[in-house]
Amino acid sequence: MTSPGFLRVLAVDDEPPALDELAYHLRADPRVARLHTAGDATEALRVLRDADVDVVFLDIRMPGLDGMELARVLRRFARPPAIVFVTAYDDGAVDAFDLGATDYVRKPVRAERLAESLRRVIGSRVVATHPAALARAEEDPTIPIELAGTTRMLPRSAVRWVEAQGDYARLHTADGSHLVRVSLATLAERWADAGFVRIHRSYLVQLKLIAELRLVNSGYVVVIDSTELPVSRRHTRELKDKLVRAAKQDWNR
Repeated sequence: MTSPGFLRVLAVDDEPPALDELAYHLRADPRVARLHTAGDATEALRVLRDADVDVVFLDIRMPGLDGMELARVLRRFARPPAIVFVTAYDDGAVDAFDLGATDYVRKPVRAERLAESLRRVIGSRVVATHPAALARAEEDPTIPIELAGTTRMLPRSAVRWVEAQGDYARLHTADGSHLVRVSLATLAERWADAGFVRIHRSYLVQLKLIAELRLVNSGYVVVIDSTELPVSRRHTRELKDKLVRAAKQDWNR
């Protein structure tokens, strides 16, 4: 994939003006060899039945089968296309992350933003040709975050700890923090297998990054990156048990 005009693209949106605008920008990109369009999920599936497609640019809120439901169908394909969600809303970002979306673009679409999405698609298709790299990508999924009006994909491995902020969660990394529209309880459930543990109603931490569990006047705290985070009484015993088990596993390696 080094020469211009190699990507086969399908754009799906139930609103004709939005679909026309999306198609206009995609056709103008020299990396797009062929562009198909569809006004709903049923028409999109007909296109996919008859044509090979590398990437689907997909609206979320559509009548009938919506974009998320269509993406779940596409994931079951033997060779699923990359998915880029294009939407006016930000409340689907976490579900998009769970579905393995390559990108999440906010409307109104801009040519430079779609160009960035195509670059990511190309990168994802290259990764897919290398089994070892693909395995690493599956082990370290990404989550969409907003940066200066642009949605970026943050690797889960970059998250050190998570702080609840109402219906949102703040993801703390080594170089900053990012607010995402998802509850702490949802992340605690989805990320449990990746080593994240609940230590408090307001905090979720990566277990292996805990440097200390310390007793202070008000109770226990954990230390991550020199930051002290409170441990609630109801989570203290479970946390101690998990730290002991993790230490034993490290010792026996």
